Amino acid sequence: MKIIHFSDTHLGYNDLDIVNEENINQREADFYDAFSQVVEDIEKLKPDFVIHTGDLFHRSSPSNRAITFALKEFKRLNALNIPIIMIAGNHSTPRTNLSSPILKIFEDFENVYVSYEQEYKKVEFDNIIFHTLPHMNDETKAQEQINLCEDNINSTKKNIMMMHCSVGAWYLMQEFGEWVYPSSKEYLFEKMDYVALGHWHGFGNVGKYENVFYSGSTERTSLNDKRNSKGYALVELDDKVKVEYKEIKIRPIITKTVDCQEYEKSIETLDLSDTKDAIVEVKLQNLTTMQSIDIQNSDIKKLFADAMSVTVKREFKKDSNESATLDDIQALSLEEYFLEHIKEQSEDKEYDRLKPKIQELFSKYEEAYDDTL
Repeated sequence: MKIIHFSDTHLGYNDLDIVNEENINQREADFYDAFSQVVEDIEKLKPDFVIHTGDLFHRSSPSNRAITFALKEFKRLNALNIPIIMIAGNHSTPRTNLSSPILKIFEDFENVYVSYEQEYKKVEFDNIIFHTLPHMNDETKAQEQINLCEDNINSTKKNIMMMHCSVGAWYLMQEFGEWVYPSSKEYLFEKMDYVALGHWHGFGNVGKYENVFYSGSTERTSLNDKRNSKGYALVELDDKVKVEYKEIKIRPIITKTVDCQEYEKSIETLDLSDTKDAIVEVKLQNLTTMQSIDIQNSDIKKLFADAMSVTVKREFKKDSNESATLDDIQALSLEEYFLEHIKEQSEDKEYDRLKPKIQELFSKYEEAYDDTL
């Protein structure tokens, strides 16, 4: 039995204010392209089941374009006569009862089974049961729904658990309304043949559990997600579960470093061969206050004319001969100082968890700073 597990497709996401030839935000188009690649692989591989573990859309009220695209792609999938089981994630779940859940639009598809009511739903076939637990805003109710899931385990069939949540602090995304699966209920994983997770954007199994996997996202919702590999999980169920990661092609993020101590030489030796159509991040290292005035972001960006987008980050060196003001440090070097402080005060694992969150916050500042130059 083969199952394709994918998740966190975030259709409708857009960023960078760059439009393509069709006048569509280029990053939004990238997300559509990534989704279509998975659909093409489903058509080729013809699995027995397809599962999507949440955040199909980036917002609970997506744009008309995102909805139209999704309906077109699911029409392709529905025509394959392969059962598709899909749950709602936190991005696709309304905060109040005043809004209709967006996944209702798929209810009339013959081969699509959706779970979005913030409660447990069993989707059963001849030899397999999908135990779906969509995102839930109420953690007390979530405990009750997990109990229902446990009550419906059938030892004579394959049992697949589907959730959109954080399993342990390591997989927290620090998002509003995030659902954290209770550690006291992790024993249920051992009763399942496979546990399919959504929410965390990296592929991989969870802790000691060989049958519990995040498939990861199909694109990046943050430029601080430096993973240049995205894809989905191909799951084979036999006596034991076998999970294979399948990569799709996405737009790369490329980091280039310019050493400002040897600025001219560093600029001349820059390798631009891998930057065409890429998202490029340029780090100006060992920068002095005086150099910062002379080096314009616009001049750096001109070097990468074939790139889709270029972001310049400035890393100032500590030099006793430089009389940097407090405002300089606060405005331009705060990220470095803050990360150093966190590193000194935290254990390695906690620092590794906090670092991307901090970098994401400072990247928003950098973009605002960049626009002023």
